[in-house]
Amino acid sequence: MDSLEPGNHTAVTDFILLGLTADPVLRVILFVIILCIYLMTVSGNLSTIILIRTSSQLHHPMYFFLSHLAFADMCFSTSVTPNMLENFLMQGNPISFHGCGMQLGSTAVFGTVECFLLATMAYDRFVAICNPLLYSTKMSTQVCVQFIIVAYMGGFLNASSFIICFYFLFFCGPNQINHFFCDFAPLVEISCSEINILVVVPSFTSGSIIVVTVFAILVSYIHILITILKMNSNEGRHKAFSTCTAHLTVVTLFYGTITFIYVMPKSTFSTDQNKVVSVFYTVVIPMLNPIIYSLQNKEIKGALKRVLRKKPFSY
Repeated sequence: MDSLEPGNHTAVTDFILLGLTADPVLRVILFVIILCIYLMTVSGNLSTIILIRTSSQLHHPMYFFLSHLAFADMCFSTSVTPNMLENFLMQGNPISFHGCGMQLGSTAVFGTVECFLLATMAYDRFVAICNPLLYSTKMSTQVCVQFIIVAYMGGFLNASSFIICFYFLFFCGPNQINHFFCDFAPLVEISCSEINILVVVPSFTSGSIIVVTVFAILVSYIHILITILKMNSNEGRHKAFSTCTAHLTVVTLFYGTITFIYVMPKSTFSTDQNKVVSVFYTVVIPMLNPIIYSLQNKEIKGALKRVLRKKPFSY
């Protein structure tokens, strides 16, 4: 075995992802289910992006952010699902050391981007409902682009902390990861490194992002709720609530699952429960988001109907 020096990982050149189950029958069933979910995720989010880009009625800040959320969801799921499907068919299929690092980084990038986008969309609803006269100024094209740049920069910076710390971890013993993708916590469990700043930094950066974005969402919706309660018109209240319903549903699902995994004490749930919840936020939620927005948004449903009514060769 090679000596354990910083940056020297020749003792472990690849990892084995144990996946969700060792039962061969259950693996086949899960393969079919998750493949269908993944196909729906890609088609649903891709359709959302195309619909928003091609429908002039949807060229508003809210839908601009929604198109980027759909892109982040699609990439987030793609970072995990194809490798999971491969492991269902060939249990014990190895993932290379660098491939594991890339998967860790890509999930961190798009998971972080989603956090920032959900906070930005909450702020967009706050401005639209609480300061409608200033909406065109506060949510101009330039401002929206700046929000997107911050979201992706935040994603890459957070992912950098994970990747750098991953490459400085020592792996000298077992290479089996008790998970279906290269998440940071299971990697730390099989590393030979002592718990030090290299382990604390990713937890601090990701935790800070969750706290900041949740705080921004809470403040936005507290102001929205106060404004709605002050409205005299029931119709106005209903319209205001309806514009927030889809976003609140997505926020609850996403932050509920990541809180369960990354915030709650590890002693309160088992590894199997952790993996099941991870499937929900990496595979299922990216599929649900376009469905939630399309079912609860009249403008999206209207734009979709107009597209479907068009004759294929009419110009």
